[in-house]
Amino acid sequence: MDHDVVIGIDPHKNSWFAAVVDARHQLLGQLRGSANRAGYRELQRLARRWPNIHWAIEGCNGLGRPLTQRLIADQITPVDVPSKLSSRIRQLTTGHGRKTDQVDAYSVAVAALTGADRPHHQDEQAETLRLLSEHRDELVRRRTQVINRLHVLLSQLLDGGAPASLTADQAARLLGRIRRPQGTQATRRALAADLVAEIRHLDKKITAAEKQISDALSESETSLLQLPGCGPILTARIIGRVGSLARFPNADHFASYCGTAPLEVSSGDVTRHRLSRAGDRQLNHALHLIALSQIRFHSPARAYYHRKRAAGKGHREAMRCLKRRLATVIYRHLAADQPPDTHPTA
Repeated sequence: MDHDVVIGIDPHKNSWFAAVVDARHQLLGQLRGSANRAGYRELQRLARRWPNIHWAIEGCNGLGRPLTQRLIADQITPVDVPSKLSSRIRQLTTGHGRKTDQVDAYSVAVAALTGADRPHHQDEQAETLRLLSEHRDELVRRRTQVINRLHVLLSQLLDGGAPASLTADQAARLLGRIRRPQGTQATRRALAADLVAEIRHLDKKITAAEKQISDALSESETSLLQLPGCGPILTARIIGRVGSLARFPNADHFASYCGTAPLEVSSGDVTRHRLSRAGDRQLNHALHLIALSQIRFHSPARAYYHRKRAAGKGHREAMRCLKRRLATVIYRHLAADQPPDTHPTA
């Protein structure tokens, strides 16, 4: 990144620490400000001391999101520096494991100066789908926790417990078989009844969240819904996690972000590839679910999977190949949904 001066921000819940660094990696100034409007004005006063200053934030979509939103509202596009990159630069710069807010902010600025040129792109539609998708996933996790607690109580109340796939109505019918419990059994039954009511409440909230997701997707008119195995829930997760497609120069970069591009492991004349553990694991999981569905119900994907198996690959290797191809297909769908003047370079 060809910048003269960069202000690097190490964000926290209640504060922001800023370090101003020039092209020679010299520290020009630093400031700790509160994560509020007054702290933002202090950061702006610090930044105005250098013309053409550029902003870099560690995790624009994490703890740095409030500051990122303020900057975008003021027509300033910050650079998004991944925490792993700033951590590596900190270790190389300091030569040891010392970690302070000043060192972190300095590392963020140096990362931006040395090539982490990833401007944060705002996509309101993707942000909406991300929030709705994460809300729905959180409700499902809470429901699973309640179901597990209910299974424990039912195993203590009934011989054989309850079936694995338990619904609120099934649990209510099972509780109805228990007549006049005494002592601790009566307490267990009362607690189980409360859990059944909580499951019903969560079921209604999950249904409402899925309705919100469907309505938001109908407004987006995304072609991703045409992909076999990619229903509204997975479509919302993919669009929400991807954000702006302008972040990815081509389909290969997108596949790497999804964690579906194998990593080359070469030594001498030997070239091998191994599984990538990097990338967004939520996106990777979404592609895995689509691949499982396509193997069962989509003839072209099933034929591709069996060709890989016939070539000597195991189930997991064949699935990785299918997920890699799915990443390219999804990238093309997302690119086709973009306005003509914002198509990423293919």
